[in-house]
Amino acid sequence: MEHNQKTVVYQSTNVYETLNTLSHKTKNIWLVFHGMGYLSRYFLKYFKTLNPEENYIIAPQAPSKYYLGTDFKHVGASWLTKESTGQEIENVLNYVTAVVKAEKIPADKRFILFGFSQGVSIALRWLAKCRYNHDQLILYAGGIPNELNKNDLSFLTAKKSQVKIIYGDADIYLTEERLKVEAEKIKNLFGDKAQVINFTGEHEIKTEILEAIATEDYD
Repeated sequence: MEHNQKTVVYQSTNVYETLNTLSHKTKNIWLVFHGMGYLSRYFLKYFKTLNPEENYIIAPQAPSKYYLGTDFKHVGASWLTKESTGQEIENVLNYVTAVVKAEKIPADKRFILFGFSQGVSIALRWLAKCRYNHDQLILYAGGIPNELNKNDLSFLTAKKSQVKIIYGDADIYLTEERLKVEAEKIKNLFGDKAQVINFTGEHEIKTEILEAIATEDYD
């Protein structure tokens, strides 16, 4: 019996969440990618301490949803798995591009690209594909995709954008060996452009770090 895997193209719809209102008072526009197990609406809670008049947050939603735990009450989501990864990456990046296009982001605002945990890989892959004009790239407690190389992000060297790598010193997912591998990737991709920030804590988002990013003067 012969087994064949085939593909089909079809139209799909997915939601995304925003926090606050985009207005003339807005200073920062954040495009934020949650980690595995989150829904975007719950991920936005970390950004609620930011000045609502100055910060507008866009949170895309990972498309693959599943139940957390065995009681089937709470739902989480994942951006990618090891199954059909190449095709799923293409689908996800097309979705993110559609979100950004729908938001009609004005060019006179600071644009912050933020990825947490699994969301780091999506933020970087999307940036490498679209080369979107941004002011800050924040990679928080996540891993850099293995397939990316310095040519994929070479356009960053000519930009004034900042790159921040943030992680906790007790993050169970970032072992000593993993940190060595990630440090080499960071060096290869960004050279001396990246600022590494290490905080006291685990695999978690510190709201005070977000607040510092939002109020930083980097003109």
